Amino acid sequence: MSTDIAGGARAKRSRQTSLTELGPNYKWIALSNTTLGMLIATINSSIVLIALPDIFKGINLNPLEPQNTSYLLWMMMGFLVVTAVLVVSFGRLGDMFGRARMYNMGFAVFTISSIFLAITWFDGAEAAIWLIFWRVIQGIGGAFLMANSSAILTDAFPANQRGLAMGINGVAAIAGSFLGLLIGGVLAPIQWHYIFLVSVPFGVVGTVWAYLKLHDTGERRRAKMDWWGNLTFAVGLIAILIAITYGIQPYGSSNMGWSNPWVMAGLIGGVAVLVIFVFIETKVDSPLFELSLFKSRSFTFGNIANLMASIGRGGLQFILIIWLQGIWLPQHGYDYSRTPLWAGIYMVPMTIGFLLSAPVSGALSDRLGTKWFTTVGMLITAGTFAALIAIPVDFSYVVFAIILLINGIGMGLFASPNRAEVMNSLPINSRGSGAGMMTTFQNAAMVLSIGVFFSLMIAGLSSTLPSAMYDGLTTNGMPVEPAQGIAHLPTVGILFAAFLGYNPIQQVGGQALQGLPQSSVDHLTGLDFFPHLISDPFADGLSAAFTFALICCVLGAIASLFTGTPKRRPVVAETVGAELAAVAADVGAGTPASLVGEEPSVQPDGARITG
Repeated sequence: MSTDIAGGARAKRSRQTSLTELGPNYKWIALSNTTLGMLIATINSSIVLIALPDIFKGINLNPLEPQNTSYLLWMMMGFLVVTAVLVVSFGRLGDMFGRARMYNMGFAVFTISSIFLAITWFDGAEAAIWLIFWRVIQGIGGAFLMANSSAILTDAFPANQRGLAMGINGVAAIAGSFLGLLIGGVLAPIQWHYIFLVSVPFGVVGTVWAYLKLHDTGERRRAKMDWWGNLTFAVGLIAILIAITYGIQPYGSSNMGWSNPWVMAGLIGGVAVLVIFVFIETKVDSPLFELSLFKSRSFTFGNIANLMASIGRGGLQFILIIWLQGIWLPQHGYDYSRTPLWAGIYMVPMTIGFLLSAPVSGALSDRLGTKWFTTVGMLITAGTFAALIAIPVDFSYVVFAIILLINGIGMGLFASPNRAEVMNSLPINSRGSGAGMMTTFQNAAMVLSIGVFFSLMIAGLSSTLPSAMYDGLTTNGMPVEPAQGIAHLPTVGILFAAFLGYNPIQQVGGQALQGLPQSSVDHLTGLDFFPHLISDPFADGLSAAFTFALICCVLGAIASLFTGTPKRRPVVAETVGAELAAVAADVGAGTPASLVGEEPSVQPDGARITG
């Protein structure tokens, strides 16, 4: 008897379930669970950034030593690289085998990897490799969550409510990256293991909850896996992202590695493999990237806008952390050991702005359309980058907080309507793949932006920082030879020291400080010397980086103007049909499962399909 019950339960979970069977409350169950999944995934994408000083101190490894820089970079960027590479493949798996099933698998993988991260017990390079390995596994779980959450919501919600659903889910997705900074700053000084352990109970609850409550309501498409497409896409994208990662490290006498033959080979070879990938996708029956989706104007320009917004936003966190931890907080009396926590706290206005605007813009865009929300949001964000360029390095916090608040509002106005616009443009049987493509652009843009922002910052600092360092050190009694040695250290080392909240002069001074009078040592390693020394050179790098971000946001605003399906009769019919199906599902009026479970999509040529 028990075997029959268990078999019946498995059969029920393995088949597609209609929204009528699940009832009108199912969409809220789907929203709450996917929001938890996105929140926990994005918190973990950024929680490590603030906690890095405590992690490296905990495993007794100096990340500023040249042989350890790779550990630092992969600890920061490994999660993003993995999610960028795998999220499209996992979205396709969701289309083929069930989005809820793949999403639930992601929750389980994410939870298990968090446990292994939390129980790290050894030191040195071995501990760093262990952490990077399980961060990669955690990124695999995150990719399953990110690839399928939007598709699950699009299946569960009628078209006239998707903006609200995407808005709430989007709040979790982007706010989580800001909340991670604050949570990491609070927990890491207590015990760095806690930053991973905190995810475990939420992961267990989410895994069990998703298994019991989430069902596949969209159409599954049985197809062969595009192995050559998966392989060439993964190889090409990994080569480019790794090349960007190592491009910001010194090479020879250069402050950056863009002239490194291996970096050049990674960039050129990666692009070449991606060109082969595009050719393969035009030839196979079930491609990984459905290039036909780009015939939709909303999908194409919505993704371009999202790409530009992600590039502009991606490096912002890093620049603000360096600005606060390396310069502003020490200038205002905060010891370097306390700067990571306070950097997270002082960036809270950005999170507040996003939390205020994203759900509202999502709900209003359901009624008023998405185009003007996304366009105005990008222009507001561009304006805040201009304001950040205009204020002095030693700013008034009230002004800084207002700019961050408005920046968060602008990003919130853009994020939810943009996501809803892209997802609404997808056929029902391609939502997992399309959501994966959207997330790939977003996550790859984050890695790209980090490389670009760091490169611009290093280029700006390199022209003036060495002479400023030399003059400052010799003026305070350091002999010429060691002062020259310190002044000509790679700029990226100074930048990473500021990013990690270390005292840079104490880190790089070494033996040269021991021969100086104690008063000079105290001044050089105090809270005053380095922040004032770096302020003017930093302003040059800051201006270059934020100008680039401003241009990206303007391009995103222009792309947003081209979204939206032309007002043709089939589009109106589709919207009305979707709303009727939604009403029928909500009142449970015995609507046939096919009416609710399948929603016609409109292709760019106006043809209606039902998947």
